[in-house]
Amino acid sequence: MIRFGTAGWRATIADEFTFQNVRKVAHAIGAYVKENAEYGVASEEYRHCLEGKQPPPVPTVVVGYDTRFLSDEFAHEIAQVFASDGIKTLISEADLPTPVVAWAIRARGAIGGVMLTASHNPGQYNGFKWMPCWGGAAVPAITDDLERRIELLGQHSVKIMPLDRSLRESWISEVDFKPGYFKHLCSLLDVKAIRKAKLRVGVDAMHGSARRYLRPLLESLGVEVVALHEDRDVLFGGVQPEPSEERLKELAALMVKRKLDLGLACDGDADRFGVLDAGANWIACNEVLALAVEHLVVHRGLRGKIARSVMTSHFVDAVAKSHGLDTRETPVGFKYIGELLRTGQYLLGGEESGGLSIMGHVPDKDGLLACLLMVELAAVEGKPLASVRDRLFKKVGAFHNVRLNYHLDRMRDLVALQERLRVKPPLDLAGGSVWRIDESDGFKFILRDGSWLGLRPSGTEPAFRVYAEAHTDKHLDALVVAGKKLLQGKL
Repeated sequence: MIRFGTAGWRATIADEFTFQNVRKVAHAIGAYVKENAEYGVASEEYRHCLEGKQPPPVPTVVVGYDTRFLSDEFAHEIAQVFASDGIKTLISEADLPTPVVAWAIRARGAIGGVMLTASHNPGQYNGFKWMPCWGGAAVPAITDDLERRIELLGQHSVKIMPLDRSLRESWISEVDFKPGYFKHLCSLLDVKAIRKAKLRVGVDAMHGSARRYLRPLLESLGVEVVALHEDRDVLFGGVQPEPSEERLKELAALMVKRKLDLGLACDGDADRFGVLDAGANWIACNEVLALAVEHLVVHRGLRGKIARSVMTSHFVDAVAKSHGLDTRETPVGFKYIGELLRTGQYLLGGEESGGLSIMGHVPDKDGLLACLLMVELAAVEGKPLASVRDRLFKKVGAFHNVRLNYHLDRMRDLVALQERLRVKPPLDLAGGSVWRIDESDGFKFILRDGSWLGLRPSGTEPAFRVYAEAHTDKHLDALVVAGKKLLQGKL
């Protein structure tokens, strides 16, 4: 059964993720698209996305793909289904990051776009992400509609137009989106400051679609770059393409050996980021978000509200508050942050798992942009990012946080645990009283001193993700212990 999660439909290649199923999903989207834009009669939502411009005479969709096994073939199969359904496709001429597809949808006035990616998941997975005209994740109302359409198709075969005919009749056009995206990103940056700093940076593309973007873009801005893993490897070197501290040890060693100023990495489809500071010191994603807020306000003079997910650090809130900015909390999933960014009132939206976007950009996470903002901050400050973070700690207070996974034996244990936490929540944790409990997405127990413990169940396996934040390492450790006791039923 095909179901869309927070970032689309993902499944194992050759098991559930097959050409037959991909064609079915594409055909369901084709029917949805034609209902919203057939013969130029645009829906209200699409007209809003076009910002007064006329829609193309024929419904047009952008299609992109990452470096995974068969991603390019899957993408062309999707384009052939769209051609058979009377929909034109602008398909990328090579693998590319997810945020580039999001940008291209808006830049080309497309009614939506498809990205073939499983993001940071292991190499045996692939995924199908549908992004509507606003260039962000599809909201549940849309994905629920697509799931119903797919179910109604059953085992019916889906027609495709032969590729040579599709290209000859211009139903499919191959496009290089890189120059336009580069130009757009540069419009969001202080290019002069970056050029002047003459930074030396290490880049780990992790065999993913950042390989054709991050290093070339940095070099075009006068940055000296030493790059790792820019070749296409569908197994990502045998590891999960997630830019975590643990998986960036090779980049860290390179930084120390070459005495580089920064280390930057993106996941498989470049929508998430990882940052290493001078000396190969890890800058946590939560800290990057707070640093980005400080940078955009102080050095760029920008203003606006801040959006973050419920399990993201309150360090972001403290920095925003120091500048008189409000912060809005959302459930986990960048689609909720994206909805706020689309209003134009929000300066920055971010989540602790490595997602960030800003005002004037796409309402979806962009790991490339996050990396470039840290390059810009280092260039403007002329000092390590850690020194800026420590300066902020002195200004707004220190924030120490951690995220851990705790596995249970059975799914029914997960359900029982959630019911127990709901019916009999703790009133005291780690020596402090619980001031407020947030159940908007899991359980977040907030103490009176501002520290908190978050417990969020997995939607796919019998596991809980444990989040904790405190003003000292000692209190943080105590919260983690309390969280494990809660999950074990000992508290």
